[in-house]
Amino acid sequence: MITSKQNALIKEIRSLSDKKFRDKLNLYVVEGVKPINEAIELSLPVRAVIFTEKAVGSLNLNGVRAELVSDEVFKSVSEEVTPQGALAIIEKPIDEPKEPKGNCLLLDGVSDPANVGAIIRSAAAAGFNDVYLTLECADAYSQKAVRASMSCVFRVNVMRGELNKLLSVINRPLVVADMDGVNVFDYKKQGELCLVIGNEGHGVSDEVMEKSSVKVLIPMENGVESLNAAVSAGILMYALK
Repeated sequence: MITSKQNALIKEIRSLSDKKFRDKLNLYVVEGVKPINEAIELSLPVRAVIFTEKAVGSLNLNGVRAELVSDEVFKSVSEEVTPQGALAIIEKPIDEPKEPKGNCLLLDGVSDPANVGAIIRSAAAAGFNDVYLTLECADAYSQKAVRASMSCVFRVNVMRGELNKLLSVINRPLVVADMDGVNVFDYKKQGELCLVIGNEGHGVSDEVMEKSSVKVLIPMENGVESLNAAVSAGILMYALK
């Protein structure tokens, strides 16, 4: 049992709360019994699992390196309010931008990791399997984003890069979510597309707006002027399918 917070593995896990180290080590953290079991079932490159006695018997480790740790040590790396006592570090997939294979999604500066994760979850459900993030976006592999994705970060292709590079590989008409657009429920989709969701406060960047094919909006009533970015993305993806 690991009982020291200075253990090398524990220190490595703690460092992964910082994006700089997630990028440097090419690793990210997943917490919770269900997502860990899903990652193992999907044959993702799980580097190691730590768990407390509370989680004994709940994990299907299948030969993955696993270390029993004390409750105190686990609390030192957990971000959960009520931790289940299981945490894994997983190798990040190669996110070099490549052409989409169907409908896709571009997040242009979405800054809240919870929104990024929730949008990825909706994208997986709606079949938007290629998700592009500009460098200004929150990291899809932060624990907050991974948790909000409900393991769906495992199930879509998440690609991050400079805007110009992303636009060069997205060979789809850009459909931008914007309050000056046409009613999305009246828009007649023609072929596969790339839905663009902008920053929560500032919207879509000027460069993307200039290259957009069409702007669409979600009609609202009762004086409501806007919706949460993740909610909007979910509605628009299903409306545009």
